[in-house]
Amino acid sequence: MDSSFLTGQVQSVMQNLLFKMLERLLDKLDAKSGATGTTVSGSSSTSTGQAATGDFASLINQASEKYGVNPSLVQAVIKAESNFNPDAVSSAGALGLMQLMPSTADWLGVTDPLDPAQNIEGGVKFLSQLLDRYNGNTQLAVAAYNAGPGAVDKYNGIPPYQETQTYVNRVLGYFNSSNEWQA
Repeated sequence: MDSSFLTGQVQSVMQNLLFKMLERLLDKLDAKSGATGTTVSGSSSTSTGQAATGDFASLINQASEKYGVNPSLVQAVIKAESNFNPDAVSSAGALGLMQLMPSTADWLGVTDPLDPAQNIEGGVKFLSQLLDRYNGNTQLAVAAYNAGPGAVDKYNGIPPYQETQTYVNRVLGYFNSSNEWQA
């Protein structure tokens, strides 16, 4: 058995355990403070949660509601992908707020990936499809958003790519943190 595959599996199991522990801790803190209506999770995502605030909030909230994706997760992906820059272009050619590759944008029906409304609509639609594909597992959906679903399927979990592992941790860190990072 390939040792990198085993290492990736162990890391994935450890991440799942850490996120479950964090979720329980946050649930206890919410119960003590009387907070309700927020969803914080490393293993699953729902459309519930606080509405997005800041730049592009109305577009994020609209697409999140349409596709059943937590708006805080969408903001976390945008923060990690482009830091809320609608004109962002990566060295690989990914475009806009949610850094859609041209072929992905075409597949999603996005005709202008630098248009914030189209970019967010397409990116949230794709994220929703990934969440459905991985039964609501946020870690796997976020990993697939970065590395592609083929890589997640191949490794039966978060791929052992340093870039993807760092990306998943960054997005979930933003998602699980307070709203101080939001634009």
